[in-house]
Amino acid sequence: MASYSRAQSVERHASAAPQRGHVRFHLPAVETSPAEARRRARHQLLEWHTPLETCDNAQLVISELVTNALRHTDSASVGCELELLGGLLRVAVASEGRGPRHTPTVAGPQDEGGRGLLLVCALASVWGVRPRDAGRGHVVWADLPLVSAA
Repeated sequence: MASYSRAQSVERHASAAPQRGHVRFHLPAVETSPAEARRRARHQLLEWHTPLETCDNAQLVISELVTNALRHTDSASVGCELELLGGLLRVAVASEGRGPRHTPTVAGPQDEGGRGLLLVCALASVWGVRPRDAGRGHVVWADLPLVSAA
């Protein structure tokens, strides 16, 4: 997927206060960070009254993106971002090192991992990878529709 022109930098602002449906936070590169990213995302999205299906999907996406950043880069920390964009929710994770492959690999039936980007592809309207504004590293982002399980 190509980068999206409205992709905003996760590293530009360290503020955790939402600004028109926009929040950023940084987490250390430790094994508990995916769970912490899910917790923070859920808390913020419920505060914004985001539909529960979108909230659940966003938790899965942010967890997968943070996990990939921890497994496949040498980052000391990861930056996470949630942003409401009209009828979409953008979830973005910034890390150091090379970005993931644009085409997800197919995991075998016995593999415990390797399905993260496939899940992101299935849930997102569109996703992409772009270089970090600060130089070294990349940002992986995914736009999720704001849907409710009517």
